[in-house]
Order: sequence, then structure tokens, then C-alpha cells
Amino acid sequence: NETQVMYFILLGFPTTGELRLLLFSALLLAYLLTLLENVLIILIIQNNHSLQKPMYLFLGNLSFLEIWYVSVIEPKMITDVLSHDKRISFQACMAQLHFFVTFICTEYVLLAVMAYDRFVAICKPLRYPLIMKHRFCAQLIAACWMCGLTTSSIKLSFIARLSFCDVAKINHYFCDISPLLNISCSDPSLAELVDFTLALMVIMVPLCAVVASYICILVTVLKIPSSQGRQKAFSTCSSHLAVVILFYSTTLFTYAHPKLMYTYPANKLLSVLYTVVVPLLNPLIYCLRNKEVRLAMRKTLTCRR
Repeated sequence: NETQVMYFILLGFPTTGELRLLLFSALLLAYLLTLLENVLIILIIQNNHSLQKPMYLFLGNLSFLEIWYVSVIEPKMITDVLSHDKRISFQACMAQLHFFVTFICTEYVLLAVMAYDRFVAICKPLRYPLIMKHRFCAQLIAACWMCGLTTSSIKLSFIARLSFCDVAKINHYFCDISPLLNISCSDPSLAELVDFTLALMVIMVPLCAVVASYICILVTVLKIPSSQGRQKAFSTCSSHLAVVILFYSTTLFTYAHPKLMYTYPANKLLSVLYTVVVPLLNPLIYCLRNKEVRLAMRKTLTCRR
């Protein structure tokens, strides 16, 4: 039964009638809003000299990353809701998996870099301009992308070697690692081990860096004598902390457990959170909770008028 699979069938979400049309409309609206929000943030950062700081350089790269992050998954997911032909070719599936893993791993590391930026800004304010120079920030961003690309390439090299039964049905709405491991006809133990090891490294190392940064930030903030000073210091990183909690809490369970856990239908719904909901909320969190971004947006809109 082991043959060269030409395509997979994405089972997606079993819906009928009006519910299918409602789901299509909701997903399409969420995708368009996510694109609009992130493009708006990039334009605001580029057009306002007050936001030409390392913190907003990282934020602009996060918005750029999430534009591609959602574009790899959501267009296919949206069209499959109304389409009866849910096939995806083997090459397209591997390409989707490669780009998705690259973007999600890059975001893990980028969020850790943003936490380090806040650590330097609050705990070492006098040395901040010397440490966070433009060249160093560019090197950190490049390192984030290299980490994501390397991790994805290693994982894909093991998964692409697996054999799949004809015709392979993926119980998911996109090509993810665990569903592919579950439908493999060959022994996936080595690919599963590599995936699990790299997932722990890419998730836990940045997570430890984030936790360590915020512990240092908390200790420094508590030493500030005035409550107004403490509130002002912590407000500079509250947006990032909210994004970190959202992203890590929704992805940690999915990518740090054995593949058999992915057979539960609840995990498919959990995936919707970090592929649709979290990218939609992230720009709103930065805009609503960040005073500088709100002022720059207001200034930009006023100048346009």
C-alpha cells in the first residue's frame, strides 16, 4: 500500500449549508483585517520619525512576518470551506509546511529578541543607545529568520522522506507536522524525534529568555520609588507581554506533545487560535495598549486628511 502520493486531501472543518457560508465569511473577514492591520502598522512605523527606534523596528518585522504567516495558511483554508475539491498536491503541501514552520519558528525567536530589547531599555537605560544600535538590531532580525529557516529545513528533510498511503487524508485544514506523521505508512519515529527535539529547543530556549528578561524587568520596576514611574516603565512592555502570552499559550500545547495527542479534534480548533485569532489580535494589542503607536496613527490619519 506504500506508493508515491501525488496529493493529499485536507478534511478541514465538516460544515454544511448556512454554517459553511458563515464560516467562509468569518475567515475571509479575519484574513483581510489581519492584512490591513499589519500593513497599517508597517506604514505608520515607516512614516513617523518618532517610531524609528529598535522596539518599533522589531514590531515592523513582526507585522511583516505575520502577513506571510497568515497568507501561507488562510487562503487555502478559506477556499476549502466552500470547495468540494480539498486536494493539495504533495509539492504544495511540503511547501506550505516549510514556510509555515519557518514563520512560526522565526516568530518564537523574534518575540524573545523583543523581550531582550525591553530588558535593555528598562534595566540598562543609559547603555540602551550603545547596545541596541541599528546594525546590531539588523543582525538580531537576520538571526531570527536564519533560525526559523534552518529549523524548518531540518524538519522537512525528515518528513519528506516518509511514505504515505494512497489516498492520504489529512485530518486538518493545512499541512502540519503532526497530522502528516499520523498518516505515514512508514516508521515515523526518527522524524517524530527530530520534530519533538527541535520544537522543544525553538520553543523553550526563547521562552526561557523571555521569562528571564521579564523577571529582571519586574525586579527593576519594583525598585522604582514612585508608582507613576513604575507604571510608566511597565507600560512600555505590557503590549509585548500580552502578545507573548497569547502566542506561546496557544502554540506550546500543540507543538510540545507527542503526535498521538494531535488525533483529538480539539487540537484542530486550538490551531485556529494561533493561525487566525492571534495574528488578528496582535496588531490591535500593540495599537490599543501602546501610546506612541496610537499617537503616531492619529498623526498619520490627520495628515492624510
